Amino acid sequence: MAHTLKAALLQEIDRGSREANLDAIEAGLRRAAAAGAELVLLQELHNGPYFCQQESVAEFDRAEPIPGPSTQRLGALADELKLVVVASLFERRAAGLYHNTAVVFDRSAQIAGRYRKMHIPDDPAFYEKFYFTPGDLGFEPIATSLGKLGVLVCWDQWYPEAARLMALAGADILLYPTAIGWDPADTAAERERQRDAWITVQRGHAVANGLPVLVCNRTGFEAAPDGGRGIAFWGTSFVAGPQGEFLARAGSEAAELLLVEIDLARSEDVRRIWPFLRDRRIDAYADLTRRYRD
Repeated sequence: MAHTLKAALLQEIDRGSREANLDAIEAGLRRAAAAGAELVLLQELHNGPYFCQQESVAEFDRAEPIPGPSTQRLGALADELKLVVVASLFERRAAGLYHNTAVVFDRSAQIAGRYRKMHIPDDPAFYEKFYFTPGDLGFEPIATSLGKLGVLVCWDQWYPEAARLMALAGADILLYPTAIGWDPADTAAERERQRDAWITVQRGHAVANGLPVLVCNRTGFEAAPDGGRGIAFWGTSFVAGPQGEFLARAGSEAAELLLVEIDLARSEDVRRIWPFLRDRRIDAYADLTRRYRD
């Protein structure tokens, strides 16, 4: 495993069509490779708009098999540019069976591994339970030439259990493709509370596990197809080091290629001074498998 990793996060807007979005991603991957990046993280469901603002069976037409057309195009770019790429797709597994799936390419057109989103939200404007079957691949890091990638997706980022299980399985980095934003009716104070909570909980995953965390969110306003208020995606993609320190942060309102160098050797140093894994009381955690202690 490399000790220093140059990574890129491609924070993007929806550009109106699958082809336009993939064209923008291709351009971003080429810019990242030219800047020396080895790993590129894309945002959640990057091929189109965030369609989960409504419940409509017509939206299932956006799904595609894996392998499929998008993995073919992205894999060819990963191979040509010699990049490790973490992509995020609407997977059609079978008729009536769909997943929110992250796919990893390791400098090759071949798929190195995939992760199916485990935690599925169902909130106003985020009606994901209508579309996605919860993941069934577990919390397993994906082995690449740059190390073991603990790939999780969006709503997973609120759950310390998910980050911990990836760390316990040997992940070297935690990565979160994301699509999160504000209700335009929220007050400025409420917007700041929400975004601060989102940043804080993920920095906490970095601290608790002694690992770098990479978070790539979409940005821009996306209108609701059913006439609702829409979502103002807040961008703010970031990278935190193993003590939760910011290594890089993107802005909130524009597409951006965020570049960062990560010293992977620091995780070993941090875990030696903060040996949280050593001191876990695994004999006393059985109740974590219960929904709630009534």
